[in-house]
Amino acid sequence: MPSQYLQRPAANEYAAYYEKYATLVPETDILQVLREQTESVRALISSLSAEQEAFRYAPGKWSIRQLMGHINDGERVFGFRAFAFAHGEAAALPGFDENDYVRESNFDQTPLQDLLAHFILLRESNVLLLEQLAEGDWGKSGVASDNPVTVRALVWIMAGHVRHHLNILRDRYLTDVA
Repeated sequence: MPSQYLQRPAANEYAAYYEKYATLVPETDILQVLREQTESVRALISSLSAEQEAFRYAPGKWSIRQLMGHINDGERVFGFRAFAFAHGEAAALPGFDENDYVRESNFDQTPLQDLLAHFILLRESNVLLLEQLAEGDWGKSGVASDNPVTVRALVWIMAGHVRHHLNILRDRYLTDVA
């Protein structure tokens, strides 16, 4: 296994926007963090009732289903970017507007357990991909959302993105749900 996955990416490996995600993850075995997060997400989402799935903590905010769908979108996008750049992709990859993606989705009509199943499969696929990367692959970079980013940074961002949204789920959604 490469040792680069043990090192937090430097700030010059990702756009400043992603600092809030990359710094949420402790400097440790990032693959173990990803595996443990899968179980944390499973436990938290499985504990919610059917009535809670559509809850929004304020008007205009996403429902819990939409939040889980967004987590899946992020997992898919960050995972693809890591895959592409690890395999030498030279083309710049587009950004994505999370609000547009959620608006164009049918997450509110998708049972939360189905969204959870999607997350588990996406995460397992990403971990399997990352486990097979060579040492040099972690330092490879490409351009996404008009900014350079390394494979290592994408993996830390992926973990931080999930942690960020689980914190929001706990702090803003589950405190107000009856």
